[in-house]
Amino acid sequence: MRPFKHPAVNDFELERVLYALSDPVRLEIVRHLAGVPEASCGELDGGRPKSSMSHHFRVLRDAGLVMTQGVGTTHMNSLRRTDMDARFPGLLDAILSHRD
Repeated sequence: MRPFKHPAVNDFELERVLYALSDPVRLEIVRHLAGVPEASCGELDGGRPKSSMSHHFRVLRDAGLVMTQGVGTTHMNSLRRTDMDARFPGLLDAILSHRD
């Protein structure tokens, strides 16, 4: 299994983070990960097709929001909360505290 690419904290871009969080599926993934240490892709897919979920996880990784690591044959995801808070203090708190 090839390791995933994750941007360094200094490479996080606000526009990319906001774009990633603008999609309801990706926002749901981030909200779920905010409440758990880590979760598998299967726990987060909500019954959606694997191909569309792969796209959502790639967008979240590219923005710096999610860390994905292979554990055996499972991909485990965690929120890069500390990194995100270091780069954009208070942003995740503001987004996660807002409910429709």
